[in-house]
Amino acid sequence: MNVLVIYTHPNHQSLCYSFLQKVIEGSEKNPNITELQVLDLYEQQFQPALQFNKQKRRRDMHLDPKMERYRKQISWADKIVFIYPIWWGRPPAMLLGYIDQVFAANFAYKFKNGLLPEGLLKGKSAVCISTMRGPTFYPRFLLHNAHQVLMKKGLFHFTGMKKVKFFEFGSMENPGGNQSKKLKKVFQYFQKINR
Repeated sequence: MNVLVIYTHPNHQSLCYSFLQKVIEGSEKNPNITELQVLDLYEQQFQPALQFNKQKRRRDMHLDPKMERYRKQISWADKIVFIYPIWWGRPPAMLLGYIDQVFAANFAYKFKNGLLPEGLLKGKSAVCISTMRGPTFYPRFLLHNAHQVLMKKGLFHFTGMKKVKFFEFGSMENPGGNQSKKLKKVFQYFQKINR
């Protein structure tokens, strides 16, 4: 199994970075994982803003040479892991800009005659590991689970990925937030997964 980790946090002293380390450590102990690649969007200085004009049209995004290496990573991966904080009830703009540009029509999905598209990333699976300052129940109940709906239905299912796992950790700036226990949980998950 090939695993691609897309890490989106500007601070390598953050708890998100600690989760990244646990993903790597767990994966290294897992005989089912052949190879792991990490894409650090901030370190790569990824440009998240979409730009269109007469020469660069939205319908041609799947051919954009600047995104070719990212598309190749997605094609290569069996499991795609996203690690990010939840800001304003959603992933950072950096990650959303990456999704906008890389998961393009005719690469990640295509429209046929019906209303719904055909997902072109079938067979792949996804994991989202997210942290937030507030309690875990806040986005689930007060925001009607908007974050998970956005990622699961708006991205993964739309592109054909049906197997999705969420680790959504709240109260992460609280001294009593059980950070060590949650880091161990992620480590153990990646130590054992087989698909």
